[in-house]
Amino acid sequence: MPKVKTKSGAKKRFKLTGTGKIRRKHAYKRHILTKKSTKRKRNLTQMGMVHPADEAGVRAMLRI
Repeated sequence: MPKVKTKSGAKKRFKLTGTGKIRRKHAYKRHILTKKSTKRKRNLTQMGMVHPADEAGVRAMLRI
């Protein structure tokens, strides 16, 4: 049996915390930033957590 590979797109997008939760970046921070408020852009910079409903799918992609 060959090794099972991690989805390379997922490994670039998600990081594991020390407690085992999965961190992610926020969307809507790439372009068309002039119409977004400074506060909104600043809040999008911070990392978020993957929702529990999506966590199983992300873990499957990361092979955790």
